Amino acid sequence: MRVLVTGATGFTGSHLARALAAAGDDVRALVRDPARARDLDASGVELTIGDLRNPATLAAAVAGMEIVYHIAAIYRSAGVSADTYRAVNATAVGRLIDVAARAGVRRVVHCSTIGVHGDIEHPPADEDAPLKPGDIYQVTKLEGERLGRDAAQRLGIEVTIARPSGIYGPGDRRLLKLFKNVVRRFPTLGSGEIYYHLTYIDDLVEGFRLCGEHPAAANRTYILAGGEVTTLNELVRLIAETAGVRPPTLHVPAWPFWIAGAFCEAVCVPLGIEPPLYRRRVDFFTKSRAFDITRARTELGYAPRVGLREGIKRTLDWYREHGWL
Repeated sequence: MRVLVTGATGFTGSHLARALAAAGDDVRALVRDPARARDLDASGVELTIGDLRNPATLAAAVAGMEIVYHIAAIYRSAGVSADTYRAVNATAVGRLIDVAARAGVRRVVHCSTIGVHGDIEHPPADEDAPLKPGDIYQVTKLEGERLGRDAAQRLGIEVTIARPSGIYGPGDRRLLKLFKNVVRRFPTLGSGEIYYHLTYIDDLVEGFRLCGEHPAAANRTYILAGGEVTTLNELVRLIAETAGVRPPTLHVPAWPFWIAGAFCEAVCVPLGIEPPLYRRRVDFFTKSRAFDITRARTELGYAPRVGLREGIKRTLDWYREHGWL
């Protein structure tokens, strides 16, 4: 396959680009900063310099491609306006699909997020569960989904939407703080009895590949998650056991930290300063995330292979080897 990967200098996109190249695909990566893509270049990935918001560079990136894996997004950053989130996470999706359709691309796989479902009141949730995005990131990702579907219907190009949950693995920074807190035996916010559903990066990459290549995936939406659902307390115990430490047992109320997070954001974000505490970090300890991956299993043959214990061990080993933990 001749494929384009956007967001290829990020954690997920870089894993995907390298895996597809290793499997024999001709892989092109759209990057803004080539200095951050040296490992991709060394892996046989062709680099093209550009920006999602520039139609001219998009046209050059998609030329000759069969499949586009659209991973790029603004996740959550201080000092980023709602307009910027919308420009990258929503408007650029429709623009990319429009340019791809005109270039003869067969399918675009758009990476969304399970966050569009919000807090899961009746777990596990499937793709038809209510949509309740809770912040500007999730709101604009949902807008991107809708723009993608609209473009697909209008232009006749295949668009597949993937909603990953809790991505982790060697090199990931999002869950690094949780691993550190467990190893240092910091208290857990809240009761810890909420559900959390992780996805190991290798399994997610395979899920993306299936979304790109499987005939049944055309114009469908899939939740991509790991094969095991756990409570936060169980996850903490498993990390502690794997790390060889006693699990933290102290729990503290979450609401004072949520209020403190709101204050930090109100003061820091207008100044472009990274807040020391976000409300979304507190939400991690209070909102349930548990998902049903039956659709991806039955339609695509998606079958997560890395169990939670093994994935945690690989991630901990990598953190320690690289001095992150």
